[in-house]
Amino acid sequence: MPGPKLDQVNIVSADLDASVAFYRRLGIDMREPARSPSGAPFHAGAPVREGAVLEADSAPFARLWCEGWASEAELAGRVVIGIRLESRAEVDRLYAEVTAAGHNGLQPPYDAFWGARYAVVEDPDGIAVGLMSPRDGPHGPPPPIE
Repeated sequence: MPGPKLDQVNIVSADLDASVAFYRRLGIDMREPARSPSGAPFHAGAPVREGAVLEADSAPFARLWCEGWASEAELAGRVVIGIRLESRAEVDRLYAEVTAAGHNGLQPPYDAFWGARYAVVEDPDGIAVGLMSPRDGPHGPPPPIE
C-alpha cells in the first residue's frame, strides 16, 4: 500500500556505548557505533524486521499494563520500544538477566490479558523497553479503564 511507512525509531542517548551494550544484551543486532576522529561514538543502528507497528495507548491504560508507572502523575510522551521474543520463558530469562545487570525493571514478567508474557525494563537513558512473547496464552478482556 502506498503512503508513509514507519521507517525508524531514533534514540538520543547520553552514553551511546552503554545503549548499544543494553540493546545487544536484549539480542538486537546493533552495529558497531560510528566514531568521530577522537574515538567518541556518535551513531549506531540495527535493522528492523518487517511488520513492526506503531501503537498509542492512553496514560490510564498504560498504568494497567506497567505497574512501574502506577504512581506517576504524567505519562504523556512516554515511549515503549517493543522487543518480540521467541517464548514466554525467554521473557522471564531476559528480564532477570537485564535487571541483574543493573537496569531498572518497570514491570516484572506476567501473563498479560492479551495472551502474551510481558515485562518492561528501562534502557540506560530511561526509555521503556517492552519484552513480549508470542501471543499463545488465553486472551481475556482488557482490564477496566477508569
